Amino acid sequence: MLAVGVLAGLSVLSLLTYGYLSWDSLGLGPGETEAMRTGLGEELGAGAPSSQPHIVFILADDQGFRDVGYHGSEIRTPTLDKLAAEGVKLENYYVQPMCTPSRSQFITGKYQIHTGLQHSIIRPTQPNCLPLDNVTLPQKLKEVGYSTHMVGKWHLGFYRRECMPTQRGFDTFFGSLLGSGDYYTHFKCDSPGICGYDLYENDNAAWDHDNGIYSTQMYTQKVQQILASHNPRKPIFLYIAYQAVHSPLQAPGKYFEHYRSINNINRRRYAAMLACLDEAINNVTLALKKYGYYENSIIIYSSDNGGQPMAGGSNWPLRGSKGTYWEGGIRAVGFVHSPLLKNKGSVCKELVHITDWFPTLITLAEGQIDEDIQLDGYDIWETISEGRRSPRVDILHNIDPIYTKAKNGSWAAGYGIWNTAIQSAIRVNHWKLLTGNPGYSDWVPPQAFSNAGPNRWHNERVSWSAGKTVWLFNITADPYERVDLSTRYPDVVKQLLRRLSQFNKTAVPVRYPPKDPRSNPKLNGGVWGPWFKEDEKKKKSDKSKGANKQKKNKNKKKAN
Repeated sequence: MLAVGVLAGLSVLSLLTYGYLSWDSLGLGPGETEAMRTGLGEELGAGAPSSQPHIVFILADDQGFRDVGYHGSEIRTPTLDKLAAEGVKLENYYVQPMCTPSRSQFITGKYQIHTGLQHSIIRPTQPNCLPLDNVTLPQKLKEVGYSTHMVGKWHLGFYRRECMPTQRGFDTFFGSLLGSGDYYTHFKCDSPGICGYDLYENDNAAWDHDNGIYSTQMYTQKVQQILASHNPRKPIFLYIAYQAVHSPLQAPGKYFEHYRSINNINRRRYAAMLACLDEAINNVTLALKKYGYYENSIIIYSSDNGGQPMAGGSNWPLRGSKGTYWEGGIRAVGFVHSPLLKNKGSVCKELVHITDWFPTLITLAEGQIDEDIQLDGYDIWETISEGRRSPRVDILHNIDPIYTKAKNGSWAAGYGIWNTAIQSAIRVNHWKLLTGNPGYSDWVPPQAFSNAGPNRWHNERVSWSAGKTVWLFNITADPYERVDLSTRYPDVVKQLLRRLSQFNKTAVPVRYPPKDPRSNPKLNGGVWGPWFKEDEKKKKSDKSKGANKQKKNKNKKKAN
């Protein structure tokens, strides 16, 4: 009976998969009939086209630096290769080493130290979210007439309703609130017994969409539906934050066909997931062309951080992995594809950071950036489109004051300028400085994935001298961080430490609250979702105020 059930499940999934793949061959969008197409075409013909470009920002999750065809990967990514080759490849492009930090910096244009999210990620049970006083990119785009839609992974907090995507500038939202979950069932367990459903449409659990469809395909279907129903003469902002290729490592069976020769099971599953993602992006591009958006569109592709080798990702030849400030954790796959680019088919080696998209896209959308918003990003469109020099000369990778302190770090090691026990990293021109505990620092070559299980014998490791808490690299000359220059150039170290100290003076307090037991999905109908009730807080504060008044009255009577 179990075997029959499994076969039946596979049959349903294969039907759904082939249904997903058949729309373009039929010439119709999801749920669209020819009559609907005719009516829609007549409706879309009305009105003059907008001079504002359609903006499509695609964010992959945990894609390693090597894991794209044009970086030499054994994993085939024909769509990404073609879009990048016809656009501008960003080969000096940086993000943050984890999910929440990259997403918060993209949507606000600010470093983590200026939003309070400088430590780790937002956990499902934490009463925490992107601070509500931060203006977001979709809010600014809405001001100038854009329709704003988000599909995919949010991971910027949801403990109260005001933190939800639809309250932060998106007209519609379809996706997950947490950092990860099952690709088919959309369930996530944060710890034993703390489990819940995590698929949303706008502000409500999307039980009606729970059809066992693989999330990469399901999100693509949603994007196609949005494009089919919107008027291409009016500007649209689509933020597509795919769950792939983040763990758990799951993919439909057909995508394993080309990768059965990969013995390492994690790498094989990862390859299948990336192949599915590549096909999904092809389908998004076809939809942009079919529904009349493409010629006036800007497609930006980015990973949110480096790959995780233990989960199949490869950053070779860069050092380190996701969660670290080595290049393997923060240098990302990225490109821009657009008919509006002036220098198509080029490579941009200028310094670009994920915070730069905020001012760049607002300017392209003919919007205004308020003078009182202290941004850390720069408008880099001319750098990308015309090959001009980047206005950016430095990047604060981060300062995390509550990360595990380096045991041997001290103010003395930092020349009295900086406490090197603190985890931090900064880039200024060609130089990069790291202090504190830098995290996993191996180089993981492709041979490391040659066996069925993880094999660290192939990894290249460096044993640092005892007590080391400062590293300096010339990233332009040594992008693989093999030659530490901190003892050779102490004056450069001091200059970068002073820059770190200057940035630190502008930092806001870290927001990393303890878990709240009220977050348990069992208390919320089995769903991960907002649990903090403003009314309850007001009632409690009103009660406390009333109690205080009564105490004051009693004290007055006693005094009389």
